Amino acid sequence: MKDAIDLTALVLQSAPVGEYDRRVVLLTRERGKIACFARGARRPGNPLMAATLPFCFGTYRIRQGANSNALVEVKLHTFFKDLREDMEAACYASYFSEILRYVTRENNDEAALLLLAYQSFRALESPRIPNRLVRAVFEIRTIVIEGEFRVPEETDPFSAAAGQAVRHILEAPVRTLYTFAVSEEVLGELERIAAVSIQRSLGCRFQSLEVLQALLA
Repeated sequence: MKDAIDLTALVLQSAPVGEYDRRVVLLTRERGKIACFARGARRPGNPLMAATLPFCFGTYRIRQGANSNALVEVKLHTFFKDLREDMEAACYASYFSEILRYVTRENNDEAALLLLAYQSFRALESPRIPNRLVRAVFEIRTIVIEGEFRVPEETDPFSAAAGQAVRHILEAPVRTLYTFAVSEEVLGELERIAAVSIQRSLGCRFQSLEVLQALLA
Protein backbone atom coordinates (compact mmCIF):
# COMPACT_ATOMS: atom_id res chain seq x y z
CA MET A 1 0.00 0.00 0.00
CA LYS A 2 1.38 3.35 -1.05
CA ASP A 3 2.68 5.58 1.75
CA ALA A 4 1.98 2.89 4.37
CA ILE A 5 4.51 1.70 6.94
CA ASP A 6 4.50 -1.39 9.15
CA LEU A 7 5.19 -0.77 12.83
CA THR A 8 5.70 -3.23 15.68
CA ALA A 9 3.43 -1.73 18.30
CA LEU A 10 1.52 -1.99 21.54
CA VAL A 11 -1.81 -0.21 22.02
CA LEU A 12 -1.48 2.19 24.95
CA GLN A 13 -4.83 3.91 24.62
CA SER A 14 -8.00 3.59 22.57
CA ALA A 15 -10.82 6.13 22.57
CA PRO A 16 -14.06 6.38 20.58
CA VAL A 17 -14.35 9.05 17.91
CA GLY A 18 -17.69 9.76 16.26
CA GLU A 19 -20.09 6.89 15.78
CA TYR A 20 -17.80 4.14 14.53
CA ASP A 21 -14.15 5.26 14.65
CA ARG A 22 -11.38 5.04 17.22
CA ARG A 23 -8.33 7.12 17.99
CA VAL A 24 -5.47 4.85 19.02
CA VAL A 25 -2.16 5.69 20.70
CA LEU A 26 0.57 3.18 19.87
CA LEU A 27 4.00 2.64 21.34
CA THR A 28 6.08 1.48 18.40
CA ARG A 29 9.56 0.08 18.04
CA GLU A 30 10.32 2.08 14.92
CA ARG A 31 8.67 5.49 15.49
CA GLY A 32 8.19 5.85 19.25
CA LYS A 33 4.73 6.98 20.34
CA ILE A 34 2.30 7.61 17.51
CA ALA A 35 -1.42 8.39 17.34
CA CYS A 36 -3.68 7.28 14.50
CA PHE A 37 -7.34 6.95 13.56
CA ALA A 38 -8.97 3.59 12.89
CA ARG A 39 -11.92 4.25 10.64
CA GLY A 40 -14.89 2.01 11.31
CA ALA A 41 -13.08 0.12 14.08
CA ARG A 42 -16.18 0.16 16.31
CA ARG A 43 -18.45 -1.16 13.60
CA PRO A 44 -19.47 -4.80 14.24
CA GLY A 45 -17.43 -7.17 12.13
CA ASN A 46 -14.70 -4.67 11.34
CA PRO A 47 -11.31 -6.47 11.32
CA LEU A 48 -9.75 -3.59 13.31
CA MET A 49 -12.22 -3.90 16.20
CA ALA A 50 -10.26 -6.34 18.42
CA ALA A 51 -6.81 -5.11 17.41
CA THR A 52 -7.49 -1.53 18.52
CA LEU A 53 -8.31 -2.45 22.12
CA PRO A 54 -5.78 -1.48 24.84
CA PHE A 55 -2.87 -3.86 25.49
CA CYS A 56 -2.94 -5.46 22.02
CA PHE A 57 0.47 -6.12 20.46
CA GLY A 58 1.22 -6.74 16.80
CA THR A 59 2.25 -5.30 13.45
CA TYR A 60 0.24 -2.16 12.69
CA ARG A 61 0.14 -0.79 9.15
CA ILE A 62 -0.16 2.99 9.20
CA ARG A 63 -0.82 5.34 6.33
CA GLN A 64 0.72 8.70 7.12
CA GLY A 65 -1.11 11.86 6.15
CA ALA A 66 -0.33 15.55 6.29
CA ASN A 67 -2.43 16.11 9.42
CA SER A 68 -3.15 12.65 10.81
CA ASN A 69 -2.29 8.99 10.54
CA ALA A 70 -4.72 6.24 9.52
CA LEU A 71 -4.58 2.66 10.74
CA VAL A 72 -5.37 0.44 7.77
CA GLU A 73 -4.39 -3.10 8.74
CA VAL A 74 -3.19 -5.10 11.75
CA LYS A 75 -1.49 -8.45 12.16
CA LEU A 76 -2.21 -9.19 15.81
CA HIS A 77 0.45 -11.18 17.69
CA THR A 78 -0.67 -11.02 21.33
CA PHE A 79 -4.08 -10.13 22.75
CA PHE A 80 -3.16 -10.54 26.45
CA LYS A 81 -6.47 -12.30 27.04
CA ASP A 82 -5.67 -13.39 30.61
CA LEU A 83 -4.62 -9.86 31.57
CA ARG A 84 -7.78 -8.18 30.31
CA GLU A 85 -9.98 -10.77 32.07
CA ASP A 86 -8.40 -9.99 35.47
CA MET A 87 -9.64 -6.61 36.72
CA GLU A 88 -6.70 -6.01 39.05
CA ALA A 89 -4.11 -6.94 36.44
CA ALA A 90 -5.88 -4.79 33.84
CA CYS A 91 -5.74 -1.81 36.24
CA TYR A 92 -2.00 -2.31 36.68
CA ALA A 93 -1.59 -2.49 32.90
CA SER A 94 -3.60 0.72 32.49
CA TYR A 95 -1.31 2.44 34.97
CA PHE A 96 1.80 1.22 33.12
CA SER A 97 0.28 2.45 29.84
CA GLU A 98 -0.40 5.89 31.30
CA ILE A 99 3.21 6.20 32.47
CA LEU A 100 4.40 5.19 29.00
CA ARG A 101 2.15 7.76 27.33
CA TYR A 102 3.69 10.37 29.61
CA VAL A 103 7.38 9.53 29.11
CA THR A 104 7.51 8.51 25.43
CA ARG A 105 7.75 10.81 22.42
CA GLU A 106 7.14 10.57 18.69
CA ASN A 107 10.17 9.58 16.60
CA ASN A 108 12.19 8.70 19.72
CA ASP A 109 13.89 5.34 20.10
CA GLU A 110 11.46 3.74 22.54
CA ALA A 111 12.35 0.10 21.79
CA ALA A 112 13.54 -0.54 25.36
CA LEU A 113 10.29 0.73 26.86
CA LEU A 114 8.23 -1.27 24.36
CA LEU A 115 10.03 -4.45 25.37
CA LEU A 116 9.64 -3.55 29.05
CA ALA A 117 5.90 -3.04 28.59
CA TYR A 118 5.52 -6.35 26.75
CA GLN A 119 7.41 -8.32 29.40
CA SER A 120 5.58 -6.51 32.21
CA PHE A 121 2.19 -7.39 30.72
CA ARG A 122 3.31 -11.01 30.47
CA ALA A 123 4.38 -10.89 34.11
CA LEU A 124 0.95 -9.54 35.11
CA GLU A 125 -0.56 -12.63 33.49
CA SER A 126 1.65 -14.96 35.52
CA PRO A 127 0.20 -16.30 38.79
CA ARG A 128 3.76 -16.83 40.09
CA ILE A 129 4.67 -13.13 40.21
CA PRO A 130 2.85 -10.74 42.58
CA ASN A 131 1.39 -7.73 40.80
CA ARG A 132 2.95 -5.47 43.44
CA LEU A 133 6.41 -6.76 42.48
CA VAL A 134 5.68 -6.27 38.78
CA ARG A 135 4.72 -2.67 39.49
CA ALA A 136 7.85 -1.92 41.53
CA VAL A 137 10.10 -3.47 38.87
CA PHE A 138 8.32 -1.64 36.05
CA GLU A 139 8.53 1.73 37.81
CA ILE A 140 12.22 1.41 38.69
CA ARG A 141 13.27 0.08 35.28
CA THR A 142 11.30 2.80 33.50
CA ILE A 143 13.22 5.46 35.41
CA VAL A 144 16.46 3.60 34.64
CA ILE A 145 15.67 3.64 30.89
CA GLU A 146 14.88 7.33 31.13
CA GLY A 147 18.36 7.83 32.62
CA GLU A 148 17.17 9.38 35.87
CA PHE A 149 17.38 6.60 38.45
CA ARG A 150 19.37 6.87 41.64
CA VAL A 151 18.57 5.16 44.91
CA PRO A 152 16.50 7.66 46.92
CA GLU A 153 18.17 8.82 50.10
CA GLU A 154 14.76 8.74 51.76
CA THR A 155 14.81 4.92 51.64
CA ASP A 156 18.32 4.41 53.08
CA PRO A 157 19.41 2.26 54.69
CA PHE A 158 17.84 -0.75 53.03
CA SER A 159 18.57 -4.44 53.43
CA ALA A 160 21.22 -6.36 51.53
CA ALA A 161 18.47 -8.41 49.91
CA ALA A 162 16.77 -5.24 48.67
CA GLY A 163 20.08 -3.97 47.33
CA GLN A 164 20.57 -7.23 45.43
CA ALA A 165 17.06 -6.96 43.99
CA VAL A 166 17.66 -3.37 42.88
CA ARG A 167 20.90 -4.40 41.13
CA HIS A 168 18.98 -7.10 39.28
CA ILE A 169 16.34 -4.58 38.19
CA LEU A 170 19.05 -2.16 37.03
CA GLU A 171 21.21 -4.64 35.15
CA ALA A 172 19.22 -7.69 34.02
CA PRO A 173 18.18 -8.03 30.38
CA VAL A 174 14.51 -7.14 30.11
CA ARG A 175 13.65 -10.65 28.95
CA THR A 176 14.88 -12.04 32.28
CA LEU A 177 13.74 -9.15 34.45
CA TYR A 178 10.88 -10.97 36.15
CA THR A 179 12.76 -14.08 37.19
CA PHE A 180 13.26 -13.46 40.91
CA ALA A 181 11.22 -13.56 44.08
CA VAL A 182 11.50 -11.52 47.28
CA SER A 183 10.12 -11.63 50.80
CA GLU A 184 7.25 -9.38 51.85
CA GLU A 185 9.73 -7.16 53.72
CA VAL A 186 11.97 -6.73 50.69
CA LEU A 187 8.96 -6.11 48.47
CA GLY A 188 7.98 -3.28 50.79
CA GLU A 189 11.45 -1.77 50.43
CA LEU A 190 11.29 -2.01 46.64
CA GLU A 191 7.88 -0.36 46.64
CA ARG A 192 9.21 2.57 48.66
CA ILE A 193 12.22 2.97 46.37
CA ALA A 194 9.97 2.84 43.30
CA ALA A 195 7.40 5.27 44.71
CA VAL A 196 10.00 7.90 45.61
CA SER A 197 11.74 7.47 42.25
CA ILE A 198 8.54 7.90 40.25
CA GLN A 199 7.47 10.97 42.21
CA ARG A 200 10.88 12.60 42.02
CA SER A 201 11.48 11.88 38.33
CA LEU A 202 7.98 12.30 36.89
CA GLY A 203 6.08 14.27 39.51
CA CYS A 204 2.83 13.59 37.73
CA ARG A 205 -0.62 12.59 38.97
CA PHE A 206 -1.75 9.43 37.19
CA GLN A 207 -5.50 8.94 37.10
CA SER A 208 -5.18 5.21 36.48
CA LEU A 209 -3.11 4.86 39.65
CA GLU A 210 -5.92 6.42 41.66
CA VAL A 211 -8.34 3.87 40.16
CA LEU A 212 -5.91 1.05 41.02
CA GLN A 213 -5.48 2.25 44.59
CA ALA A 214 -9.24 2.49 45.03
CA LEU A 215 -9.62 -1.06 43.75
CA LEU A 216 -6.93 -2.43 46.07
CA ALA A 217 -8.40 -0.57 49.04
